[in-house]
Amino acid sequence: MKFVKTLLLLACTHLAMSQINVKNEFDYAAKQYEGMLVSHPDLTKFPQSTNPDGSPRDMKSDWWCSGFFGGSLWYLYEYTHDPKWKAAAEKWTMAVAKEQYNTGTHDLGFMLYCPFGNGYRLTKNEEYKNIMLTGAKSLSTRFDPKVGLIKSWNKFQGKYEYPVIIDNMMNLEFLFWASKVSGDKSFYNISTIHADNTLKNHFRADNSSYHVICYGPNGEVQAKKTHQGAADESAWARGQAWGLYGYTVMYRETKDPKYLEHAHKIAAYILHNPNLPADKIPYWDYSKPGEERDASAGAIASSALFELAKYSKGKQKEEYLSNAIKMLETLSSPAFKAKIGDNNHFILMHSTGHKPGNSEVDVPLVYADYYYLEALLRYNQLKASGKKK
Repeated sequence: MKFVKTLLLLACTHLAMSQINVKNEFDYAAKQYEGMLVSHPDLTKFPQSTNPDGSPRDMKSDWWCSGFFGGSLWYLYEYTHDPKWKAAAEKWTMAVAKEQYNTGTHDLGFMLYCPFGNGYRLTKNEEYKNIMLTGAKSLSTRFDPKVGLIKSWNKFQGKYEYPVIIDNMMNLEFLFWASKVSGDKSFYNISTIHADNTLKNHFRADNSSYHVICYGPNGEVQAKKTHQGAADESAWARGQAWGLYGYTVMYRETKDPKYLEHAHKIAAYILHNPNLPADKIPYWDYSKPGEERDASAGAIASSALFELAKYSKGKQKEEYLSNAIKMLETLSSPAFKAKIGDNNHFILMHSTGHKPGNSEVDVPLVYADYYYLEALLRYNQLKASGKKK
């Protein structure tokens, strides 16, 4: 009991020392996203980023990021309880509804679960549930039992027929939800088989992750590649964050200790990396210190670490909390947070989408905002639980 009290005391000390004012951050985010809504009257043009000429970069509903804006609007509603955010979230959520039938992408977790999942959690709207169950079936069509993984892209580099990217770990939470709600165990089984094969093939001895593993028709590994990283053998920063978040979710949903152990290993790779800046927001690739940062990787990692801390003890728990808070503090500072009305109304600056492709380099990204708001909510929940204790 004394040990537990000591942990709680340490956690509360971190929270008390933090410079983050959650109300101020959500007030700021609300002002930015009010501007975003005004500048986006067309529900077929989804906020994504900024073009090289400074104009807004918008995408269609079949783009993998189409669900993040609606998801962020739900987070604004969750914190503020203001019905205007609920109304906006409902509009931008339903704007993605047709993607429930999209079998050409592995990203339906991002596209559907971020908006509809949060919407269903907060409103219990049965229409949202039905759309997501259809979407989960669509996603499941990309799983080939012979390979044992959900196919990511339809082809890679013109010759690889079954590429799987580390990002795909983020879509498994959607299938776990579908399994619980529908009672269909196949969704659960697909998630665990995919996670196990990713665990087997995607990670190096130092616990960093490849971006793309290319499989043959019987699940044999044909090549280990990158697409958005600096090199095949480098550690693309956002990919490491996807893995951390994904295996934390795997432990939450299965309670299998191997997933928790692997989440700890990924966290250690990130947090003990000699090229991680002191402010804890990584460069776009861990092999490229001094180059562009990736705020999205920091936001994803912060959110993941808040959850991983819940399943951890002692010094590990403390390390995760202190780093999650430090990441959040940095992102909430003027170094990464835009001025009101600037940045095409996005919250965070300095994300990097695809540097090798010279696309979305040192710009805002809609999913950076989403995971930043999620991390703020998780931080706020931690503060609330600390006060109760």
